[in-house]
Amino acid sequence: MSTNRTFTETKTHEVTVDVVILTIIKNKLKVLLLKRTNEPFRGRWSIPGGFIRLSENLDDAALRVLKEKTNVQNIYLEQLYTFGDPLRYPNTRVITCAYYALIRAEDIDVKITDESGASQIEWHSVEKLPPLAFDHKEIIEYSLKRTRERLELCPIAFQLLPKKFTLTELQKSYELILKKELDKRNFRKKMLASNILIELNEFSKAGSKRPAALYSFDSITLDSKRGHFFS
Repeated sequence: MSTNRTFTETKTHEVTVDVVILTIIKNKLKVLLLKRTNEPFRGRWSIPGGFIRLSENLDDAALRVLKEKTNVQNIYLEQLYTFGDPLRYPNTRVITCAYYALIRAEDIDVKITDESGASQIEWHSVEKLPPLAFDHKEIIEYSLKRTRERLELCPIAFQLLPKKFTLTELQKSYELILKKELDKRNFRKKMLASNILIELNEFSKAGSKRPAALYSFDSITLDSKRGHFFS
């Protein structure tokens, strides 16, 4: 990033919120992005975001911006990090507080709104991101790092899976986030011993192989189960 810009120290700064939304679609970890129609970075993709109002706290601003830009609402957001590089935004000083969320894609109705300032809204694979605006590549990468750290501390994968799932689907979600293959026998042993799963008297009908047992997560929160499953 260039460092040849000069600043007037008396000039105020702006504060924004940006929201990284991650999901799993067709066995790929994806992030929700908007294609910008306005400058700066017209034609590039960005994570949903916007300026906060004087009357708002950060959490309220993040939820409002998300609804205005994507029609997504009523989801749990977690504050990620504050990005304040003086050169992250062209021509002015903008500090952003980033949030992130893991969701089931089928649980939300994503659509472009009149306030979005975007021409398209799409899910993109985190492994193959399009040209991004601002420092949004860095923000997405940081959210993935945080997600991997949290996954090794508590079973946040329940936010990505359907309410009923097979152990194979559960393992695949972990592998997509951690970016590594896990030993099937060891994974199943640890997950079953963790007491966070409920085995249902139901079986998956997908595929031509023998039906697999279905499970659901016990009533848990993100912080209810500690312990390094895969450290």
